[in-house]
Amino acid sequence: MPPFPKLFIFLLVLVSSYFAITTEAGRAIPEHEPASLAARLKVEENGSDSSHCWESMFQLQACTGEVIMFFLNGETYLGPGCCQAIRTIEHECWPNLLSSLGYTTEEGDILEGYCDAAETLHPPPEVVPNNGVPDIGG
Repeated sequence: MPPFPKLFIFLLVLVSSYFAITTEAGRAIPEHEPASLAARLKVEENGSDSSHCWESMFQLQACTGEVIMFFLNGETYLGPGCCQAIRTIEHECWPNLLSSLGYTTEEGDILEGYCDAAETLHPPPEVVPNNGVPDIGG
């Protein structure tokens, strides 16, 4: 092959590479500070429910024994505080929070289903105001 086509191809590749590099380098890169952990978790926002999520997460940690017995022994009871924490985490907090705590998706779905069903079967008692009427024991 004569040297002219090889030189032409080499120069063509060299010029193409030069234009590709200068075009990419000429783009403006937006400058922004990475968000802090508190901002990403929405802890700093006014009126945020994230503190409620954190409280529920700690409540779930406190009832870990109940959850373990639920899965290991087939014990079909979780306390109301534990179920409230699970419902809050699943319905009001970040997606997949239970899986980040070590529960599989299937376990999270089972816990959520159990607690949702338990709430519909045994809803919390309704508080009826007394309105100043004296209670005469019966």
